[in-house]
Amino acid sequence: MNAIEGTAAFDFHPRTRIVFGAGCAGRAGELAREWSARRVLLVTDAGIVRAGHVERVRAALVSAGLHVTVFDGVVENPTTREVEACCALARSAGVDTLIGLGGGSSLDTAKGCNFILTNGGVMQDYWGVGRAARPMLPMIAIPTTAGTGSECQSFALITDPATHQKMACGDPKAAARVALLDPTLTLTQPRHVAACTGIDTVAHAVESAVTAQRTPISRLFSREAFLLAHDHLPRVLDRGDDLASRGRMQLAAAFGGLAIENSMLGAAHSAANPLTAHFGVVHGQAVGLMLPWVVRFNGEDAETGREYASLALLAGLARADASTGQAVEALARRIEALLDHAGLARTLAALGIPRDALPRLADEAAAQWTARFNPRPVAAADFLALYERAFTQRPVG
Repeated sequence: MNAIEGTAAFDFHPRTRIVFGAGCAGRAGELAREWSARRVLLVTDAGIVRAGHVERVRAALVSAGLHVTVFDGVVENPTTREVEACCALARSAGVDTLIGLGGGSSLDTAKGCNFILTNGGVMQDYWGVGRAARPMLPMIAIPTTAGTGSECQSFALITDPATHQKMACGDPKAAARVALLDPTLTLTQPRHVAACTGIDTVAHAVESAVTAQRTPISRLFSREAFLLAHDHLPRVLDRGDDLASRGRMQLAAAFGGLAIENSMLGAAHSAANPLTAHFGVVHGQAVGLMLPWVVRFNGEDAETGREYASLALLAGLARADASTGQAVEALARRIEALLDHAGLARTLAALGIPRDALPRLADEAAAQWTARFNPRPVAAADFLALYERAFTQRPVG
């Protein structure tokens, strides 16, 4: 398929039905019954159990006549170990449907389980795209955060504990059949969690807007995700009980996920992953800290700069008569302002990252899979320069 001049070719195939609204998590059983589900594995973490969300969803499933088994062993940045434990429980329970309930880690663990449960082998066998030969079980995704957008993606991000490499395992069959976006489930989030996941949503919108693989469809989702997060993340942080803004942040996250599904990500995520793997920096903090510097770096490319400037103008961050460079800088500064509003660190030094670790981090960042989709070629030397700037906020140039 060839592109029309000035417009990238694309193949847009929505795989996930999106159901949005306060209380819609109560429809989980009704929706699972649409494909004759009988035995369900509910994949979650201990915090979601304590918040009462697991019992709420379990009750909805049981009331629909379903047998429910709960796996609550999900951890942040799940590894192959958690996926294997989840899969062992799924086998013993004879499940025919999976439900991921929680943040991106729960949804990714459920997807990872689905790969191995239906296709065998180990998680490393599915690192890449389209490596599952056999059909996979139907899945419902119920996010309790507004961040990863995993509910609208066909990828599971699973870490290899031996190498610390985050493996992106994607297949169209892994996408959830239904995503239930119930903003009431996000009301129990601690402010710091809302901050980190919200900044992750911002990063998804900004990065997916400019990747080398972006399409007109992904651009629509990227822009709407950014506008929603730009307006509503501060409101969620200032008023945690603002259900309307909570709902709009859930939509922002889902739209960001749809953008990623059609455009991938870039250098900010590549730079963030080694910080998480080696120093335990929460993903949203890591990617948010690196994003302004990546925006400035990518903005030096004329076409990418125009895309960033368009986003800044759309959000009212720059005047119509601003130069491209001024608009790009306005976008970078808005991201920094959101980090400040969220109470997140702005420098690597503030996170306790040793300066002598930067060359190793740069080498690993350059090897990350998302780096290949960055709109401007980026090598280890470029990542080192980005880390140096982020270390103490050294000005560009």
